[in-house]
Amino acid sequence: MDNTPEWMAPLASQLSKTLAPRDVVPAGPKYLEEPRGRFTAAQTLVLTPRSTEQVADTIRICSDLNIGIVPYAGGTGLVGGQTQPPRGKASVILSVEKMNRIRELDSDGAVLVAEAGVILSDVQDAASEVDLLYPVSLASEGSCRIGGTLATNAGGVNVIRYGNTRDLVLGVEAVLPDGSILHGLKKLRKDNTGFDLRHLLIGSEGTLGIITAASLRLMPRPVEQSTALITVPDPQAAVALLGHLQATLGDAITAFELMNQLGFSFVRDHIDGVDVPFPELPQWAVLVDLGAGRDAGLQERFEAAFETAMDRQLALDAVLAQSEAQRSALWAVRESIPLANRVVGAISNHDISVPVSSIAEFIAQADAAVCGLGPLRVGAFGHVGDGNLHYNVYPEHGQDRDTHDILRPVIKQVVHDLVHQFSGSVAAEHGVGRMKVEDLAIYGDPTKLAAMRAIKSALDPKGIMNPGVFFD
Repeated sequence: MDNTPEWMAPLASQLSKTLAPRDVVPAGPKYLEEPRGRFTAAQTLVLTPRSTEQVADTIRICSDLNIGIVPYAGGTGLVGGQTQPPRGKASVILSVEKMNRIRELDSDGAVLVAEAGVILSDVQDAASEVDLLYPVSLASEGSCRIGGTLATNAGGVNVIRYGNTRDLVLGVEAVLPDGSILHGLKKLRKDNTGFDLRHLLIGSEGTLGIITAASLRLMPRPVEQSTALITVPDPQAAVALLGHLQATLGDAITAFELMNQLGFSFVRDHIDGVDVPFPELPQWAVLVDLGAGRDAGLQERFEAAFETAMDRQLALDAVLAQSEAQRSALWAVRESIPLANRVVGAISNHDISVPVSSIAEFIAQADAAVCGLGPLRVGAFGHVGDGNLHYNVYPEHGQDRDTHDILRPVIKQVVHDLVHQFSGSVAAEHGVGRMKVEDLAIYGDPTKLAAMRAIKSALDPKGIMNPGVFFD
């Protein structure tokens, strides 16, 4: 018996006018399940247009038939925003993976124009070829695509110096829900001609349209770099160390990453070829990365600042990279923590942010509240410079996370309630997607939510763009 939904045949017929048969196919497994396996989508079609005009035609056809459109880039999102909803509005997946050209590289103007399907690491490599830097750096940079980083306003490890994705975009080209094309690929630093639709679309998670290309700002590449893994007494000392280094070294700090002992132990036990360079695993440590221009004396200044930090008992020990290979080895420890976490399997993951000055108190209160629920372990790591923590809760050693599923909503509420008390955000860098719709309704500012609904209704009155994201 054929279980194909009735709406697929007329849609496929209409799409044949603009897309080749190979670009309208049944969704395979990678499109139907988000990376953590939290939900599986209903069977649908995957559409892979190859140009902005084809995206526009496709959206117009879907709008006429009242079919929802779920944008898909690299599929690395962790809140289900790229996964077609299992219930509700009939929807297709529109993937930008075949729109993967770098249209322009303007080295004099330090701008790169990339289509939404370009892999992030390819943008980084293209910038490097002209001795420039595209500084957005994520664990998934070898597979995530520019469209996804724009849709979620991706952050990563270099936000402290360069800002989020939004801070690095000069213009966007996008297709709106009625199929009209926004021709906004300007390379201007100044343009005060009314509402800035670029910033409205960035971070909207595909709910207001499909970004098809962007003009990206490039930065000077640091000539001198220095990296150290520094053990600290506790998170309060880590925050104080950050302030000390900022006062001493200014904007040379590129990244400042906090890690705890549980994360180190997961890497040691589950990731081959990555060594934590301390005989005993530290309770807390920070990975500090710095960059400066030529003849800045960065290494000497960093070592002097570290000695002062030791005297103030803000730092306990350090491994200072003496070569690029050692620098890469230190970064491998930090970059392996999410991989090791996935092997172990968290009961509940939290991508949250609080004011930088509140990080230590938040961790102390959250640890006490979570561990008061039972025999649980907490792995906290993240970007101290921008207050973004990945606060993950695990069962005791030898226990299976699935047997603790009943605790997941309880843990999440405890953590998110506390984040709200600290005037933080329960969706710091991964977005809202479908997983945090209820959280947005609970913790979001009512006036902001009303404005978001009004904008959504005005631009997308049929609700076809990524239905189920932000709003149920």
